[in-house]
Amino acid sequence: MDTHAKTAVVTGANSGIGLALTKKLLAEGYRVIATARSGRIDGLHHDQLTVIPLDITDVASTEQAVARIGQLTPGIDLLVNNAGVAPDVMSMAPPERTSFHDTFATNVDGTVFFTEPMLALLKDGAQVVFITSSMGLPSQAGPNGTAYRLSKAAVNMYAAMLAQRVADRHINVTPVHPGWVQTRLGGDSAPFTPEQAADGIFQGIVARPESGQFWNVETNAVMAY
Repeated sequence: MDTHAKTAVVTGANSGIGLALTKKLLAEGYRVIATARSGRIDGLHHDQLTVIPLDITDVASTEQAVARIGQLTPGIDLLVNNAGVAPDVMSMAPPERTSFHDTFATNVDGTVFFTEPMLALLKDGAQVVFITSSMGLPSQAGPNGTAYRLSKAAVNMYAAMLAQRVADRHINVTPVHPGWVQTRLGGDSAPFTPEQAADGIFQGIVARPESGQFWNVETNAVMAY
């Protein structure tokens, strides 16, 4: 691998937005360390790509992944927290306890407790991107997807808090709304392809808005919380 290339870590990279963004970053010259529960991405091979196993709901898996990433690189330029689930996103039904817990275990607990030990591996001046949703903004409240909306609201708040905590290291933190995307979660009727979403996310990375600001791929601009 090219040790002079910028290094990115992308979670949940085996499909959908994560896979498209991994391909986009590779095309833009990044060295990418991608994670997937299986530890592989079928059909994607690149000399600047390393795939490692990670289940962010599992403590041991998280610890092993962080240690492995630390062995692979002396410092990370970009961390993209993409892994997430949305089992109730289209449901108007009241929250169901098991699904609710599973959603928070991945979207909130897993995201937070993977990010925290990764901070020590980030270079000063690095970027942290959270693939979240405008559905988690109070101004965009709706009757559907209770667990999903609440989990993304928590991630949005965590991103805003983290931006303040890492400001002395000039680390930029950006929660990103990728739009409604044609993925397993978004469905076939969504207006954005994963590739279009990845392009928009990358534009947000390049734009590097003020740390803690919410980037909206649909408008290619900062969105008020």
